[in-house]
Amino acid sequence: MVCTYYPYNLPFRHPFTISRGTKTHQPTLIVQLEHKGLKGSGEAPAISYYNIPVDQMIADLEAKRPMIEKFALTDPQRYWHYLHHLLPDNPFLVCALDIAAWDLFGKIVGKPLFELWGLDPSKGPATDFTIGIDTIDKMVAKMKETPWPIYKIKLGVPDDLAIMTALRQHTDAIFRVDANAGWTVEEALQIIPRLAELGVEFVEQPLAKDNWDGMKVLFRESALPLIADESCVKEEDVEKCHGHFHGINIKLTKCSGPTPARRMIEKARTLGMKVMVGSMNESSIGSAAIAHLLPALDFVDMDGPLLLTEDLASGLVYHPNGHVTIPRGPGLGVIYEGGQFVHDITKKM
Repeated sequence: MVCTYYPYNLPFRHPFTISRGTKTHQPTLIVQLEHKGLKGSGEAPAISYYNIPVDQMIADLEAKRPMIEKFALTDPQRYWHYLHHLLPDNPFLVCALDIAAWDLFGKIVGKPLFELWGLDPSKGPATDFTIGIDTIDKMVAKMKETPWPIYKIKLGVPDDLAIMTALRQHTDAIFRVDANAGWTVEEALQIIPRLAELGVEFVEQPLAKDNWDGMKVLFRESALPLIADESCVKEEDVEKCHGHFHGINIKLTKCSGPTPARRMIEKARTLGMKVMVGSMNESSIGSAAIAHLLPALDFVDMDGPLLLTEDLASGLVYHPNGHVTIPRGPGLGVIYEGGQFVHDITKKM
């Protein structure tokens, strides 16, 4: 195989704010694996608080390039295990290569990923649309700009309840709340019952990722289901979350790709937990990998391409009812535009 890569800094439609800070662009790395004229594409966005910037992904790829390229791709799952040991400290890069390997393998055998994974493409939940922290007027304006059946509202600031009360006056859409570890136990116990009254469906990561004692209290007392995000990064975290959360939010980039994500889904099911796959503001390349998992999920947050002003691939279609058409072409089924931006984001809807 031959491996190439392309770094980008994708602009958001609006500054994207969560409880940890604000960003105006999403750095991301696209990797391609080529074999006998066929190319597979993968993606890993960089998230600052995980300390794996795009430059680090590139440095690790260059350092291990001969080993990355020499593998005979007969089984993407075997390739993931190989990469997992080759790049133990860079799950983001492993994720990009894992997605690219599945895309390439799908093209080699002429099948879409959902078919390789034994999933029914007619099934799957609608995606939410994220409203980042802002002034109430601007958050309302964002909802009006993109009417959507499910909104994920970022919270974790002192006026959380005022925000939610005001937003509810402008829509009957389903609300989900993501506190991004922004509350204490005491704050969560006060806020969550009020959120239930406002029609919130569930709360994602209310407490700090390692506050397991606090989560035990919330798990017992909460009026709403609780979904782990920062507390559920790797495969071994799924069992740790059992008895502390009602479900898990898997991020492909954090867990190192769709190969371990599929095992995490299976493990969560054996524990009776709900399963969500979430966005890290991927373009349509990383989002397509999420799309092929849709039939296995209860919830999904894959709105990255809708939050960005520029995209990197075509073929992933979002509908006004929140559902996403899973591409039917081989592999991911999307077309990477060869390093050129796809400017018209509205073509997706």
